[in-house]
Amino acid sequence: MIRAFSISQTPTEVTYLVVYRFTARFVYACKVFDEIPMKNEVDGCGKPDGVTCLLALQACANLGALDFGKQVHGFIDDNGLGGALNLSNTLVAMYSRCGSMDKAYEVFNRMREKNVVSWTAMISGLAMNGFGREAIEAFNEMLKYGIPPEEQTLTGLLSACSHSGLVEEGMMFFERMRSGEFKIQPNLHHYGCIVDLLGRARLLDKAYSLITSMEMKPDSTIWRTLLGACRVQGNVELGERVISHLIELKAEEAGDYVLLLNTYSTVGKWEKVTELRSLMKEKKIHTKPGCSAIELQGTVHEFIVDDSSHLRKEEIYKMLAEINQQLKIAGYVVEITSELHNLDSEEEKGHALTYHSEKLAIAFGILATPPGTTIR
Repeated sequence: MIRAFSISQTPTEVTYLVVYRFTARFVYACKVFDEIPMKNEVDGCGKPDGVTCLLALQACANLGALDFGKQVHGFIDDNGLGGALNLSNTLVAMYSRCGSMDKAYEVFNRMREKNVVSWTAMISGLAMNGFGREAIEAFNEMLKYGIPPEEQTLTGLLSACSHSGLVEEGMMFFERMRSGEFKIQPNLHHYGCIVDLLGRARLLDKAYSLITSMEMKPDSTIWRTLLGACRVQGNVELGERVISHLIELKAEEAGDYVLLLNTYSTVGKWEKVTELRSLMKEKKIHTKPGCSAIELQGTVHEFIVDDSSHLRKEEIYKMLAEINQQLKIAGYVVEITSELHNLDSEEEKGHALTYHSEKLAIAFGILATPPGTTIR
């Protein structure tokens, strides 16, 4: 049980939670909750309020910490806070972010009152979990109740169409926006969703035309979305044009060059790979190693590539070796791309991919949970 939810927080502790929430240091936010000393009303301290629970749920959502979130939910219900609309909305969002749509539906259907934030949380949750048609149904149901959408609602709807490959439906909703039906004109986020929709559908030229015809100036995120699609489709020419737009915006980042490197490698343009790697060295562009996290029994475990810091590292690497062996028997071959541009040899790249942070996290999850457990 998480101790934080049977006690009251001091002003200093709540301040730390707020700081960690708004600086995206969600692991530390959870640790603060877990380390607050036990207190009760007899000691002259009241119970934690809805704001405290709200911060905890937001941290859980961003970490994908489902077990932790369930404990917060239990505290909310046990202490009569379940009727608060903002907490119910955040619970829907938290369960959705953690991939538990059954629980999200359960909370949503139990709500006596629903506002546009409630519907937006559900639509966005369905979107991120690949339930595009269900998201459209929820949107239409919201309209039947006479609740007008907000900008974020439409972002969730268009994202749902994108993630589920619903090109016609996505373009239809986008045109309805532009016609003024919802009294909301498309913003950069909405355009970004449509660019993503077209990119996933291999309609890269149409996506590029949409960007260049926008009434507002496209930002780096939109160009980056198209660049990612160019990488997947191996469209080198368009990828180079997109990079030039990012340079023009003075917004290019290390990840953009890595995407272009991968685009070159996808189509076998190794000379271009070498040239771009040299340019990156000249510009002193470096990438940072990624980090993967897994939550087990309320504790978040973090891993980086080739990590050796975990207390169960020997068991983890033994499990990963077994997984890799089974994959090899099944015919899986590690795809070596220029994404690992800072490693010189194919052997080094293969090693880094074999011991990727996500694979270490998955190996630990398999090792530390009973068979059949969902790993998040």
